Amino acid sequence: MQTANAIRLTLTAALAATAVNIVMGTLIAWVLVRDRFPGRRVIEFLIDIPFALPSLVAYLVLLSLYGPDSPLGINVLGTPYSVFLAILFVTLPFVVRTVEPVLMELDADVERAAESLGASKGATFVRIILPSLAPAVAAGATLSFARGVGEFGALILLTGNRPNVSEGAPVRIQAYIETDNTAAAAAVAVLLLVVALAAIGALDLISRRVARHEG
Repeated sequence: MQTANAIRLTLTAALAATAVNIVMGTLIAWVLVRDRFPGRRVIEFLIDIPFALPSLVAYLVLLSLYGPDSPLGINVLGTPYSVFLAILFVTLPFVVRTVEPVLMELDADVERAAESLGASKGATFVRIILPSLAPAVAAGATLSFARGVGEFGALILLTGNRPNVSEGAPVRIQAYIETDNTAAAAAVAVLLLVVALAAIGALDLISRRVARHEG
């Protein structure tokens, strides 16, 4: 039961973080590409921090932001929300960085033509921009989910590793290894690997169908 709860919590948190990343990552990429404002380069730098931070530093950053002494007044230490926030922290850049190049390559003349023909900005986004962004958003979301399922480092301090409450599947694997139960550790690891590969396979299938449709 403990292992099942850990796997369920990890998959649920990874899916929730991916859903947030799809929306927020796309919006952030849009703002960074389409708008010019003071502090833009600072945001660009902050987006890449999860890629650059060593694991121990990431632990401390998360603990300082969302722990007992949080300046935000948010203490999720040892709660199920800690798994979600830890995964969200390390996976947000995936959607942003996959969507940005596609936005840069979009032909603004097509958007202006649609608007000149009476299409609202919302309709232009839904009918012209969004279909072009969809493959990039899907790719970023898949990478985000796959990384979230296997994330270990960011979970250590913030989650508290409380069995059946805030213990993620990667931490459960470590616990099995520490007790020399390598068979159980391998079983959980293989399950997470299969889930991640299934997500990547689904993306590849969708990409092929989109490519055939466009062709």
